[in-house]
Amino acid sequence: MTESRHYDCVVIGGGHNGLITAAYLAKQGQRVCVLERRHVLGGCATTEELWPGYRVSTAAYVISLLLPEIINDLQLKQNGLKVLPRNPSSFTPLLDGRHLLMGPDRKATCREIAKFSERDAEAYPRYEALLERVAAVLEPTLSRPAPNPLPLPKSWRKQGVGRRVRDMSQLWDFYQAMGELGEELPEAIELLSGAARPILERWFESEVLRATLATDAIIGAFESISAASTGYVLLHHVMGEAGGARGVWGYVEGGMGGLADALERVLKQLNVRIVREAEVSQILVNKGRACGVALADGRIFEATVVASSVDAHLTFERFLPPESLPESFRKAVSRISYASASAKINLALAEPPNFTAAPSQGIAPHHHGTMHISPSLDYIERAYADARAGRPSQEPVLEMTMASSVDPTVAPAGKHLMSIFVQYAPYQLAEGGWDDIKESFADRCIELIGRYAPNLPGAVEHRQVLSPLDLERTFNITGGNIMQGAMSLHQLFAFRPVPGWADHRTPVTGLYLCGAASHPGGGVMGACGRNAAREILRDL
Repeated sequence: MTESRHYDCVVIGGGHNGLITAAYLAKQGQRVCVLERRHVLGGCATTEELWPGYRVSTAAYVISLLLPEIINDLQLKQNGLKVLPRNPSSFTPLLDGRHLLMGPDRKATCREIAKFSERDAEAYPRYEALLERVAAVLEPTLSRPAPNPLPLPKSWRKQGVGRRVRDMSQLWDFYQAMGELGEELPEAIELLSGAARPILERWFESEVLRATLATDAIIGAFESISAASTGYVLLHHVMGEAGGARGVWGYVEGGMGGLADALERVLKQLNVRIVREAEVSQILVNKGRACGVALADGRIFEATVVASSVDAHLTFERFLPPESLPESFRKAVSRISYASASAKINLALAEPPNFTAAPSQGIAPHHHGTMHISPSLDYIERAYADARAGRPSQEPVLEMTMASSVDPTVAPAGKHLMSIFVQYAPYQLAEGGWDDIKESFADRCIELIGRYAPNLPGAVEHRQVLSPLDLERTFNITGGNIMQGAMSLHQLFAFRPVPGWADHRTPVTGLYLCGAASHPGGGVMGACGRNAAREILRDL
């Protein structure tokens, strides 16, 4: 029997956004095929058994931003998705023997903060309330394509009256929603466009609280906490309710790949074809219209629509011949920043870390959430300064999670998995290469944890070290940037991926972006995939 290779839509990339796009299209009767380069689905949100009995969330490690509408529309819980809450959710040990423990119980969190500052304990609920109110204003803009507020040159693209009316309607909705913030509007604008450090210094006096909150502003970004737009990244991390409440992050049972597993079950029910180990080499174009893709092994998949969930560099500069795109668009794409300074270390442990600031036997509450090595704002700034000079941070910012503390399915009995997200590890090094230094850098990170938890270095039984270069090679993300492009102000909202093209469409008719390279950007959110599917269906 001859294999059919003609579809209504071919989706490039089996990350969560690509799978979500495929599901929404198939629900409306489209014949869909998903092409995934690797042997495993999920993109950066994947689970792999690196060592016998260990189910490792290789890259992404927690979830919160996934839209509730997607969970409900696709019946993901009924298809096996289970999010495990983390309580407490944040633990910052200090070398002087003190620690800060925070979580969804605000009264308990304020008691913890009061150990360092009574004033901060009083201010913290007001700070959280402000972030929640601003997040509530922004969240509707995430669940639909970004409107275009710009007077586009006629040579760029044609936009019909209907599109312009929708854009004006969305901008008016946003205008009215911002108006609801009243006298808090100046603070909201600063959160959207300003730097995290002055915001946190204005709100709080305790260094440990400032530094704990500041880590949300830099994770996945190559920015100082004093840089403009880090306020928005700070805000970005309090959105989402997949963890059970706004801003609460959770673990996916069985590892982050549990999301891809649930989506795969949905796609099978919808008769979507999934092809693994299918590396795309070219997007095929005929007379200005996408007509399919060619794989590296020579196979061709024809389609009326091609939806790419990989980044803009790969989509437009690798998969398309230059003559298929306007020069102005190609130049705009070439200016996209993929600046990245993140590394990932996964550890298999014989026992949990025993912190001198909170001694414990076995699993303790502080192991449930994110454990921060980040004692002060100046510590973060020094780590950034090293990376800015082209060196991995001498004392990096570490975010550690141990999903096995609440999920026994990810490690053998009595053993544990620790996931370490490292800032800053610059993609571009001033000297040498990552393949030569990554193991010694990992040694330094583990030694640093050992200052806070002396048993940790001796508890390591296996480890995986993913440098920025490894992240690029493994997950096909340019520069190792986990957001598929820096989340700076000039690369967000109506400017993502480039000005004038934030509605998931491209200059090639029938070719769409459906991954984090499009609005609203990075994170395990699914909004990019859902929004793209809705625009594709609108055009069809």
